[in-house]
Amino acid sequence: MKHEDIWRGIDRLAEARGLSVSGMARRAGLDPTTFNRSKRIGGDGKRRWPTTESLAKILRATDATLGDFVAMMHDGSNAVTYTIPAAETSEAALPEMFDEDGFPMGPSWGKIEFPAVNDPDVFGLFVEGDGFEPVYRDGDVLIVSPHASVRRGDRVLARQRGAGLIIRRLVRQTAHRVELSPVAMGEVETHMAQDVLWMSRIVWAQQ
Repeated sequence: MKHEDIWRGIDRLAEARGLSVSGMARRAGLDPTTFNRSKRIGGDGKRRWPTTESLAKILRATDATLGDFVAMMHDGSNAVTYTIPAAETSEAALPEMFDEDGFPMGPSWGKIEFPAVNDPDVFGLFVEGDGFEPVYRDGDVLIVSPHASVRRGDRVLARQRGAGLIIRRLVRQTAHRVELSPVAMGEVETHMAQDVLWMSRIVWAQQ
């Protein structure tokens, strides 16, 4: 994604909904100046990028999908989507849904379309219930990338030895311990590294 492509998509999304970029920002609960042209280049000449959170909010406010947005970025002619595996969180918790390295396997996965990403093993999860509110709500789609590097502060999907899947935020990771916290608020959990079988980064949440 290029800087100019992202901002083109924002402008066209607002236009398609009969809004100014300020009006679209306001509808999404953002500061009205969030997407103003004056905000796109900093005073030092560096390019400014919209946050993924602000993009997620305008998609939700305009009832647009990520695929819609990508098409607007590229004039609707160069947008590429792929079919990726997807499952509800309760289904994905079953041990037969992943191999030992955290890659989807087996015939029980459904399919959804998603724009091109640099991970052939990316998959989707449909959030069920209110266990992850207010960050993720029932019906949200999480896109998980097993090959993406995981850094401090990232939201991750992980499997614990002898337990199911958990969605957490990575606080700290060493050779011996993994510290995780709930995605919203809560106490830090400390796990022995050998008890976290695998951990993959959540790269996108479509709400």
